[in-house]
Amino acid sequence: MSDDYNMSMRKFLKQVGVTSQQAIDDAMRAAGSEVTAGKSFTATMVLKVDGLDLEHRVEGTIHGRGDD
Repeated sequence: MSDDYNMSMRKFLKQVGVTSQQAIDDAMRAAGSEVTAGKSFTATMVLKVDGLDLEHRVEGTIHGRGDD
């Protein structure tokens, strides 16, 4: 695999991870600990790649924030 491919893949995945975590943190903070503490939330991420026949779905659970 080419260096360009590897670097572009790593850059994209890092961006997905960082921006997704920021979005989740912002939503948890906005909802407040009275809504999120002690609760779990189902999260779904769908990855689509234009030009390729790809739709990849990842589901998981995120536990709510406590007081902080």
